[in-house]
Formats: sequence, structure tokens, C-alpha cells
Amino acid sequence: MKIISLFTNEKALISNAKKGDHTAQHTLYQKYAPQMLAVCRRYVKDLQFAEDVSIQGFLKVFLQLHTYSGKGSFEGWVKRIMINESINFLKKKRSLVFDTNTEGYEKVTNSGITLKNDAEYLLKFIDRLPDNCRSIFILYAIDGYKHSEIAELLEIPESTSKSKLSKARKILQENIKNYKQRYESL
Repeated sequence: MKIISLFTNEKALISNAKKGDHTAQHTLYQKYAPQMLAVCRRYVKDLQFAEDVSIQGFLKVFLQLHTYSGKGSFEGWVKRIMINESINFLKKKRSLVFDTNTEGYEKVTNSGITLKNDAEYLLKFIDRLPDNCRSIFILYAIDGYKHSEIAELLEIPESTSKSKLSKARKILQENIKNYKQRYESL
């Protein structure tokens, strides 16, 4: 028996989910769960914890669905919830401790480093960053947040956001440089 999707229009799907239709909610979950797990995983290293955060995020999505006005992307709205849940998880685990001392962190500029077809290694390098640097790097470089938004979200000074981003870039550049040197000599 072939299953036919009951909802093809996302607006209708969201409207029905707002009314408590469990089939519509399940369809939304199925549609966005893989992407949102990936968002959570960028912030939370351990996959099992990232899955927990994702589930908590979807619980919040469905509890707050009535606040979604339909303006802007629904996916973007869900993604913002997942990012906030991930940051809250890290705060609760006390993984995000910020040193507001910005001395010794110079501004790091783009050095033209590229990794062709090696996104997996880049993700591993990002995973190895200290938690406070990794979160800021992901918020800024991947999710497109501004330093003022990061500072507000993480409850830190904007200068700390900038210095931790600089530190993260410096660490990543050093790791990439070492990686390239090691494998170019083979």
C-alpha cells in the first residue's frame, strides 16, 4: 500500500499542526528532524546529547507553534529554537565558561586556507575547539549571527565574542596548517 502525503502545502501543514493535528505535527517533525539534528550536533559534540537537545527543541516548537506568525521561513524559525536549545544545554552543563580577558588575542584574518573535499576533517577540527570558542565560531561563521546577537544570546560582552572567534580561527588555522603539512609530505 502506497502512503500518500496528506499535506503538500506547508502553510496548511503548519495550520493543522497549530490545531493539534498529530499527523501534521509528525509530518513536520519528519521533514525537519534530520536538518535540526545536524544543527544541534554542531553545538553539542555527543550525538546522544544532540538528539536529546533536538527532541527538546521540537517539543518547544510544538508548544510554541501558535507564536509562529507565518512571516519568514518556518525552517529558520525552527532552526533558531534548536540553536537556543543547544546553547541552553551547554550552559546547563557548564561547558560554556567565558574568560572576558581579551588580552593576547590579535585579530586573525583570512589566510586563504582551503580544504578541498575535506569537510569531514574540518568538522573534526571544529569539534576539537574549546566549547566556548566552538559555539561562537559556529554562531558567527556558520549560522550568520552578529557579535551583538552572540553576546546577547550567550550573556557575554561583545568583545569576548570577538576575541573567542579570533582564538577559534587561530586554532583552526593552526590545525589545518599542521594537517596540510602532514599529508603533503606523504
